[in-house]
Amino acid sequence: MQRVGKIGASVLRGRLRSSTQCPRQSARVLSTGRVVKQLTSLDIFFPKHDNFPDRHTAPSSREKDHMLEDLGLENMEELMLKVMPQNIRLNREMDLEAPLGEAELCERVESYGKMNKVWRSYIGMGFYNCRVPTTIMRNILENPGWTTQYTPYQPEISQGRLMGLINYQTMISDMTGLDISNASLLDEASACAESMGLCLRHNKRSRFYIDSKCHPQNIAVVQTRATGLGVETVVCDRDQMDFTDKSFTGVLLQYPDTDGAIYDLSPIVDAAHANGSLVACSTDLLALTIAKPPGEYGVDMAVGTSQRFGVPLGYGGPHAGFFSVKDEFKRLIPGRVVGVTRDAHGRQAYRLALQTREQHIRRDKATSNICTAQALLANMSAMFAVYHGPNGLRHIGQRTHQAAVLLAAGIEDAGHTVLNEIFFDTLKVKLNCSVDEVKSRAVEKKMNLRYFDDGCVGVSVDETVEQKDLNDLLWVFLSEKDLSQVTELVDADSEKIITKNVTFNRQTDYLMHPVFHRFQPETNIVRYMKHLENKDLSLVHSMIPLGSCTMKLNSTTEMMPISLPEFSQIHPFAPTDQAEGYLKLFKELEADLCEITGYDRISFQPNSGAQGEYTGLRAIKAYLESIDQYHRKVCLIPESAHGTNPASAQMAGMKIQAIKVNKHGSVDLADLEAKVKKHADKLAALMITYPSTNGVFDEEIRDICDLIHDKGGQVYLDGANMNAQVGICRPGDYGSDVSHLNLHKTFCIPHGGGGPGMGPIGVRKHLAPFLPTHPLVEPYDTTSEAFGTICAAPYGSSLILPISWAYIKMMGSRGLREATEMAILNANYMAKRLRPYYKILFTNNTGFVAHEFILDCRDFKKESGVEVIDIAKRLQDYGFHAPTMSFPVSGCLMLEPTESEDKEEIDRYCDALICIRKEIQMIVDGKLDLKRNPLKMAPHTQDDVITSNWNRPYPREMAAFPADFVRPDNKFWPSVGRIDDIYGDQNLLTKCPPMKFYESPYVVSKLRDIESVVG
Repeated sequence: MQRVGKIGASVLRGRLRSSTQCPRQSARVLSTGRVVKQLTSLDIFFPKHDNFPDRHTAPSSREKDHMLEDLGLENMEELMLKVMPQNIRLNREMDLEAPLGEAELCERVESYGKMNKVWRSYIGMGFYNCRVPTTIMRNILENPGWTTQYTPYQPEISQGRLMGLINYQTMISDMTGLDISNASLLDEASACAESMGLCLRHNKRSRFYIDSKCHPQNIAVVQTRATGLGVETVVCDRDQMDFTDKSFTGVLLQYPDTDGAIYDLSPIVDAAHANGSLVACSTDLLALTIAKPPGEYGVDMAVGTSQRFGVPLGYGGPHAGFFSVKDEFKRLIPGRVVGVTRDAHGRQAYRLALQTREQHIRRDKATSNICTAQALLANMSAMFAVYHGPNGLRHIGQRTHQAAVLLAAGIEDAGHTVLNEIFFDTLKVKLNCSVDEVKSRAVEKKMNLRYFDDGCVGVSVDETVEQKDLNDLLWVFLSEKDLSQVTELVDADSEKIITKNVTFNRQTDYLMHPVFHRFQPETNIVRYMKHLENKDLSLVHSMIPLGSCTMKLNSTTEMMPISLPEFSQIHPFAPTDQAEGYLKLFKELEADLCEITGYDRISFQPNSGAQGEYTGLRAIKAYLESIDQYHRKVCLIPESAHGTNPASAQMAGMKIQAIKVNKHGSVDLADLEAKVKKHADKLAALMITYPSTNGVFDEEIRDICDLIHDKGGQVYLDGANMNAQVGICRPGDYGSDVSHLNLHKTFCIPHGGGGPGMGPIGVRKHLAPFLPTHPLVEPYDTTSEAFGTICAAPYGSSLILPISWAYIKMMGSRGLREATEMAILNANYMAKRLRPYYKILFTNNTGFVAHEFILDCRDFKKESGVEVIDIAKRLQDYGFHAPTMSFPVSGCLMLEPTESEDKEEIDRYCDALICIRKEIQMIVDGKLDLKRNPLKMAPHTQDDVITSNWNRPYPREMAAFPADFVRPDNKFWPSVGRIDDIYGDQNLLTKCPPMKFYESPYVVSKLRDIESVVG
C-alpha cells in the first residue's frame, strides 16, 4: 500500500507539472511585499483541476508540436531565438503571484467587493445612480455577442451595432435639439475638450472661455488639452465674459450648471455669435426630457455623457460621451459618425461615414486622436431609450425633478436657503447650521453629499430616489417634517417646477421615430436586441485576426466583476474609504503591470489607447520643461508606428518628423541617425511601436533607445503590440521611458464593437512625478508636478479594470509567457502556410515574424483587377472578418491570430485565404469573369443566393458555400451586400431612416402599427 501511494504521488506530480507548468515551491515574499502561496506537498497530492491558462491559450500540446514541426523547429525556445533580439530577453520568470483558479478568482473579487461601501450618493457632477434594465444588462452588457465585436470597419457584418448606434445618434440629436450627433466619445470631460478643438479648427483663434460653473473635472480636462494646443483658457462667471475683442475661439457652458441652476443661454449665445465665437454647451440628457434643449438657444454644439441613460456608475466609467452639432459643422465633428447609405444592389444600409477624418489616414493632420470610442455603452444607452420610449423617459425626468422640488421645499422650510431658483435635480444649499452637523447626519444615513469650499452643500437626486430616500435627506438637513407634510408646502403651479415654467419648459417633441415607440414590452425588446445581435459577426462566431488589434478571448470569469453592485454602483467622487476594494485591486494591478513592463509607476487615468499616447507625451513634455528644456518639441515617428501616434503628438504640441523603414520593416537606422543629428537640440522624443506595426522586432532597439537618450530625448514605446512581449521582454529594461498599455488588446478587455478601452501608461521613475492628477479625487501618490487631468474620473474607466486584473491573476507568470509564445507561434505558422500563395511583406533576417504579419496583395490588381477590399469582402462569405486592411501599408492585409485560437480555426482561416487566392488565379486564367466574379460581387447575402433570378456567371454554391467547412448549419450570412461609401457621404443621413428601411418582417410589423401615430 505504501509503494502504491508513492507511485500515485509520483503520477500526480507528473500530471500537475504537465497541466500547471509550475514547479514545487515553498511560500515566498515578493518584492512588492505580497505573500504568495506556492505549492505544498498537499497541493501536489491533491492538485486543483481549475487551470485557466489551458482555457485561454487554445492550441493543445499536440497542436503546438505540429506547428513547431511544420516550421522546422524543435521547441518554443528555438522559435524565440529566431524571432526576437536576444539582448532584450527577460531571462527569468516574472515575479507574479501563483495563478488563481477561476473559482478562487471569483472568491477574491467578491472579497474585494465587500471592502467597497455602496452608500447612497447624491454628489451628482455628471455621475448619477440609474436603473439599468435587467434585460439590457443580460442581453447586451453580459452578452459576448455584443461585447466581442470589433469596430465596424466591415459594415456588411456589423449592421446590428450600427443600427444601435444610429438609434443613439438620433436620440442625442433629438434630446439636444441639434442636427447631427457622433456615435460617442470617451466621456463628458473629453467631449468638452473636443468642443474646444472644433472651435479652434473653425476660426483659428487662440483664447477660449470656460464658465466657472462648469463641472470641475470638465474645466480641468479642457485646460489640460488647451495647454498642449497653445490655447489660453479664461475661467470666469458667464456674466463677465466679453467677446468684443474677437480673440475668443469659443465658450464652454454647463446647462444645468454644476450648482444645478437652469438659466437662459440666449444672452451669451447672442454675444458670442455677434463676435464670431462659437458656443459649446455641456448638458444633461435627463434634464432635457422636460427642459428646453440647448439647440433651441442657438448653441453650436452640445456635449455630455449618456451615463444616466442605463449605464452603471462603475466608479467613473466606462460611459459614452456624446457630441452633437449644427449641420454646418458636420465636417468638423470629432470621432465616428454612423450614416445611412445603400449596398451594391440599392438596399439601404449603415456604415461609418466621413472616414477621411480617421487619424490612421490623416495622421498628424487628424482633427483628433480618437481611436477607441464607447460603442458598447452607447448601444446600452440607445437601448435604454428604446426600452422606455419618450413617454417613459419623460416620466423619469418629471419624477426626478419633482423629487428635487419636494426636497427643496423641505430644506427651505427647515431654515436653509436653496441658492438656485430654477433647477432640475440638483440643489446648492446655504446652511443655517454647521456643515459638520449635516455631514455627520449624512454619514449616519450612509449618504454622500457634495461639500463646497464656501460651506454650502450640494445634493443631486436621480431616478433611483424613493420616498424613503427623500425622508432620510430631509432628516439630514434637520427638517422636522416628513415627505407627506412637505408636499403640502409645494404650489403645484409654481414656476419653480420646470413643466410649469413657460421660459424653460421643453415644448418640442423628441424620439418620434417608431423605433422608440414599440419595443417597451420585454418580449418585443428581447427580440429586437437579438435581431440586431444576429446581424453582427463577433468572436462567438469565428476568429477575428486583426493585426495590431489583438482580438483574443474575453473570458466570462474575467467579465464577471462588472455586474457586481459593489463595483458598479460607486460614485467616482465618493470618499476613498468607500472604495478600498477598488484601490486594493488598482494597486495590485499596478504592481503586476510594473513587473510585466519593467516600469516604476502606472497611471490608470487614460481611458483609451490614444488617450494613453497623449498622456505619455504630455508627461515627457512636462519632464523636459521641469529641467528647462522648453525648446524640445520634435517627435520622431517611424512610418511603421501605430496610426494614432502622429495625431497624439500633434495634440501634445509636438512637431512630427517621419522616419523611414527598411526592407525588413524595421526602422531605417541611417535615416534615424540623420534626423536625430538634424534635430538634436530640439529632440523631445522618439515614438516607436514595438514590435513594429510591420510585424517584426527591430534588432537594434537597444541602440535606438541609447541614441535618443544620448541626444537628450525620451523614448515613447507604443504598447499596442505588448501581446508579443509579455513574459519575454520588458520595455522598461531595454530603454523605453514610457508606454501606454492597451488593456482592451493584450489584457483582455473586450472591444465592445468599438469600445470601451483603457490605455494606462507605465513610466520610468523620472517621469512618475508628472503623471496626471484630478481636481476632486487625487489618484494615490499624485504629486504637485502633475501636468494636468486627462479624464472625467480619477482612474478612468474603473469598472473594466478588474477584467485585466483577473486575467493576470488567473494566468500567472508562466501562463502569460506561454500565451505570448503561442501568439508568436500561431502567427508564424499562418505565415508559413500562406507563403506559397501570398507574399509576406516583412520578415526579420531569419525569415520569421513577430505576433502579426502583412500579406502583400498589391500585385493582384495588375493581374486580375482584384483589390484588397475584394479579398476582405470575400472573406465574409467564408464566415470570417477580414484582417486589418490597408494599414500600415496600403493594399495589404495585416493578420494577428492571437494565442486564443486553436490550430483547427487557424487552418480554416488559412484555407479561406488559399481558396480566395485560387479564385484570383481563376480570374487571371479567364475561368472567372474579370468584373462579375465572386470577389468583386462579394459579399453574398441570403437574399442574393435564394433569388429565383440568379444571373451571375458562377454557381450559387460557389457564392455562398465556397469551402467544405462553410455549411448551411454554420453559415454566417452578411446582412447586406457591399456598401457604397461614396453614396453615403454624398447623401449624408445620420438619423434613423424611414420605416421601410427595416428589412426584418418582425421589426417592420411592429413599427408599422404606430408609424401613423408618430409620423
